[in-house]
Amino acid sequence: MNKGDLTKTVSEAAGISHDQAGKAVNAVFEAIAGAVKGRNKVAIAGFGTFEAKTRNAREGRNPATGDTIQIPEKTSAAFKPATALKDI
Repeated sequence: MNKGDLTKTVSEAAGISHDQAGKAVNAVFEAIAGAVKGRNKVAIAGFGTFEAKTRNAREGRNPATGDTIQIPEKTSAAFKPATALKDI
């Protein structure tokens, strides 16, 4: 399922127009992204939790040359599914 399919499903389930469903889906995604960017946790009961995770800086190797390089610290979004979602 992609974003278009999700919008169509929301439109049909809620009995609203495709444009209204698209705006609602976009608003939900933007709200989640904004919260994670602000380092807040978004917990949706029965679905899961979105949060920002930080990976520490580390040493790595360039596979082409074998040289040692420094990999900087990085923050990325993570999703942990709820037990109810895992059980489906």
